[in-house]
Amino acid sequence: MRISQLEGRRVALWGWGREGRAAWRVLRAREAGEAKPLTVFCLAEEAVEIRALDDPALFPETEVTAERLSAFDIVIKSPGISPYGAEAQAAAAQGTCFIGGTALWFAEHAGDDGIAAGTICITGTKGKSTTTALLAHLLRAAGHRTALAGNIGLPLLEVLGPQPAPEFWAIELSSYQTRDVADSGVRPDIAVVLNVFPEHLDWHGSQARYAADKLALVTAARPRIAVLNAADPQLAALALPASEVHWFNRADGWHLRGDDLYRGERLVLDTTTVPLPGRHNRGNLCAVLTAIEAAGIDAAPLAAAAQGFRPLPNRLQTLGERDGIVYVNDSISTTPHASLAALDCFRSQRVAILLGGHDRGLDWTEFAARMREHAPAAVVTMGANGPRIHALLAPLAQAGGFALAQAQNMEAAMVRARELLGGQGVVLLSPGAPSFGAYRDYVARGRHFAELAGFDPGAISAIPGLGIA
Repeated sequence: MRISQLEGRRVALWGWGREGRAAWRVLRAREAGEAKPLTVFCLAEEAVEIRALDDPALFPETEVTAERLSAFDIVIKSPGISPYGAEAQAAAAQGTCFIGGTALWFAEHAGDDGIAAGTICITGTKGKSTTTALLAHLLRAAGHRTALAGNIGLPLLEVLGPQPAPEFWAIELSSYQTRDVADSGVRPDIAVVLNVFPEHLDWHGSQARYAADKLALVTAARPRIAVLNAADPQLAALALPASEVHWFNRADGWHLRGDDLYRGERLVLDTTTVPLPGRHNRGNLCAVLTAIEAAGIDAAPLAAAAQGFRPLPNRLQTLGERDGIVYVNDSISTTPHASLAALDCFRSQRVAILLGGHDRGLDWTEFAARMREHAPAAVVTMGANGPRIHALLAPLAQAGGFALAQAQNMEAAMVRARELLGGQGVVLLSPGAPSFGAYRDYVARGRHFAELAGFDPGAISAIPGLGIA
């Protein structure tokens, strides 16, 4: 649905975060330059300073109900709001159309062939932000004007404007947004899927629906080229007749052998020289190079440019050392799989890991099983699901595998972690759970961790390279 198709319709914005504000600015600009006015209202969980474009008295309250939603033709919802909730489902049954800002952006960029030219979309349960930023970094190193936007921290609607268009769009998409791309009816030029693990079950309702929504980027959206991880069983089993499929992590393409990067049988680079935290992130360099090749660019000469990449904050980010303790901020970690990957990076060191946060029902049994053989020195649980994780790990800790403690909050968890390490080792924040409830988002959680560790939170939060360059 193009923005022009909203003319004369009753439109609501649901959510007033950065995505909602970006949509509001786009609609205001459209209304200012068009003869047909838009009737736009904001529905939010909290009051906001906003007025409708023509009749602010019609719906002065902000409470979101099925009845209020069904009063609108179209609801532009923020990504964090699930379309599977009872209110949205009831309104949809009454004919209300729900779309996201991502769908609007893609509709505005459709070519005559139905493809959004130059778009390289990246999704995956783990590693998508770093992979997207690395893609933009390498494309820019090759001299291509490139946009870095999407879920990484710059809504696509914020770069919907008159500036000279980039040659490529490096776009990170969450599972909240991948279905939006499919619903837009526009085909991505290139779509990359890194991996699929259980995640966001509270938003999607089930693991099956999460996987279906995540994979919609390559199944329902039908990209011109799909770039897939051959090492992921769900991805390896996909059949995509509408797309040309390029594989990474396969012997005939870009893959790792130990820490060495290969293109087929050709050794290209020792990845230990690349500033990417964790072997799993260095492995995603294979995805980036495969996507670059899919865009028609010789990728091999660009591999070395990865050595100049600046790692992103809150992703296995080493803050520094204080009194013999090294502090590592992996606040982006919201699944047990991510916490396990973080621990793998520090297997040779004494680690106290901080686990827990918002409880959305993810299964921690695989994490517990791994603790039988590869446990850290200490585990400190915290947050709403902390007691559940603690109870699962307690029998293993009692068997002498590792120290285990509970804490009410981050500050108490840091104190216990330092005590259990005895003044030497790594305190690793890799919660394996979202920050909801205790913090506004994972960035605020990472900033608090840095502050408690004695570092300047303002110096560790900026994502380099956002926008068009």
